[in-house]
Amino acid sequence: MTETTQTRPGETSACAAAIENFRRTVAAARASDVPFRHWTLDNVIPGEACEALVAWEPAQGSVAGDTGGRRETRNGARVFVEPGARNRDPRLDVMARMFDSPEAREAITGLCGTSLEHTALRLELSLDTDGFWLEPHTDIGAKKLTLLIPLSVAPDAGQWGTDLMNAEGESVVRSSGRFNTGTLFVPGDDTWHGFVRRPIDGLRRGLIVNFVDSTWRATHELAFGPAL
Repeated sequence: MTETTQTRPGETSACAAAIENFRRTVAAARASDVPFRHWTLDNVIPGEACEALVAWEPAQGSVAGDTGGRRETRNGARVFVEPGARNRDPRLDVMARMFDSPEAREAITGLCGTSLEHTALRLELSLDTDGFWLEPHTDIGAKKLTLLIPLSVAPDAGQWGTDLMNAEGESVVRSSGRFNTGTLFVPGDDTWHGFVRRPIDGLRRGLIVNFVDSTWRATHELAFGPAL
């Protein structure tokens, strides 16, 4: 008998359905050890949330080309699914509640073995244009999980995936740039990744999902506030 997610008091049926779909998505994830341990997921975000994220047009300055290889050079213009965004758009609220649910956290832990207890959810909408590149780096420290979800609709978007790299900064595998796929990994000292400069004919849009620990200081970026 297939286990189903029960709707909690105050939780919509759409949220319960999204949680159940995410559990199935994680269960079907494909693992690879090249160049480091990571998983590829399909159909990660509910369709309604994809529509909301694709239609979202943030304030001028949020779309970036060359940022010097680092997103933090433009911290003031970065876009997050924080409480205000969740309140404005129920579709984003459903998505955030899906990722933050105990079922989603348990599914992720079952997949990759990392504990997400006492972590907070951070959802960033990335908006990159031609000239953008990202230097080789590792997500370590406060970030306990990274999930990269492409949401680009341009004809060449399949080639705009993140480069998974070796310690020398060479691209070994280019993750999928296909719409609503996901590349998931547990940050560590070997999880080098970036974006090798190449033409972006259109807008490279994506959702960066992180779970962060209580040392994360930029609490305004978090979907539900800081970890307890």
